[in-house]
Amino acid sequence: MLYYLFRFLEQYNIPGAHMWQYISFRALLTLILSLVLSAWLGEKFIHYMRKRKIGETQRDASIDPFGEKKVGTPSMGGLVIITAILLPVLLLGRMRNIYIILMIITTVWLGFLGFCDDYIKIYRKHKEGLKGKYKIVGQVSIGLIVGLVLWLSPDVVMHENMERVTVATQEALVTPATHEGTEDIAKNEQKTVVVHKDKAEKSLKTTIPFVKNHNLDYGAITKWMGSFSGAAGWIVFVIMVILVVTAVSNGANLNDGMDGMCAGNSAIIGVALGILAYVSSNFEYASYLNIMYIPDSQELVVFMCAFVGALIGFLWYNAYPAQMFMGDTGSLTIGGIIGVCAVIIHKELLVPILCGVFLMESLTVIIQTQVFKYYKHKGKKVRVFRSTPIHDNFRKLDKDLDPECKYVFRNWPRNRFHESKITLRFWIFTIILAALTIITLKVR
Repeated sequence: MLYYLFRFLEQYNIPGAHMWQYISFRALLTLILSLVLSAWLGEKFIHYMRKRKIGETQRDASIDPFGEKKVGTPSMGGLVIITAILLPVLLLGRMRNIYIILMIITTVWLGFLGFCDDYIKIYRKHKEGLKGKYKIVGQVSIGLIVGLVLWLSPDVVMHENMERVTVATQEALVTPATHEGTEDIAKNEQKTVVVHKDKAEKSLKTTIPFVKNHNLDYGAITKWMGSFSGAAGWIVFVIMVILVVTAVSNGANLNDGMDGMCAGNSAIIGVALGILAYVSSNFEYASYLNIMYIPDSQELVVFMCAFVGALIGFLWYNAYPAQMFMGDTGSLTIGGIIGVCAVIIHKELLVPILCGVFLMESLTVIIQTQVFKYYKHKGKKVRVFRSTPIHDNFRKLDKDLDPECKYVFRNWPRNRFHESKITLRFWIFTIILAALTIITLKVR
């Protein structure tokens, strides 16, 4: 809203009004505002929840050795994160931008889904919360909505081909006055500019990491369908959007098991996505890096700055020992935001690298579950890891293991680690993956 106000005031030559045109100014202002707002709301939220004695009712001591100290800690802190994201974006973002609208819808949709899950756990005292099938339906639904909008909206376009060309220019120079008068001299110069080799249009292409001058075209997968190949390609794209949003949302949810774990990892991922969104929205950087130029996607930088600021502010209270937890209200929303942002800037194939921690958490749970089910039918009890998601494996004690069960990695790790050390090491791992993701833009 403030963006449009200052654009209006600019015509009256109000000092400083022109600064609101710069994405860097609005993005950094959004970062600061969301961080301060998250920290301020966090204190109010903790006081409110504690006063009404609303918080964690139980913790599994066999998984979390420090669980007894966490009983009663306020949960549903995702409400703080969501509020700290939306308010700065509404104030400083361009609300007519289709990408901002999609991100806001995603935030509200998955925030409500997570809130329902937390409400059932805390107020209804049902440990399992919202049934898994309802969560999947909610995640698939928002993925479907985002995919269809990207398919059908005329505002979603991009330039696939750009090149830097050298053009000749002439600049008229005037020599100092002499007794013969002035003399105009034309100076020839050369300047490098970026030009579009094609017009902006809808595209089914996406960036492939480590491969130069080549993108994955979803339409090529359905080329054999003849006249229906275009529509079929978009259907494949929508399915991919659903898979990415659902997978990342669930991965973030599984990663939310230690103080500061999910918030810290997601903030790092948010920084990387903000950088990717910025270079994708700048035609000169996009040309230099040989990636697709997506007009108007610079507003995603504002949103991701709000995202990062809200998470850092939340960490003020969520770092060990946590004074509040984000709950599914926060984790499902965080994962959905990451997934949708990656899809919008056509970088969804970079998600397995960037969100490698989330992927690792999900894969270990799947492996553990499937192996246990397979051997259970044979009358045996076999598990691959001590515990899953994988971060729990590093704090599981030998005395807590099932003596009747065989563990493939029973002696890994040899010692139990404190959760603050585990969290910090996961952050470091995510920083490495984020740097590697950005490096893929050049290492191709």
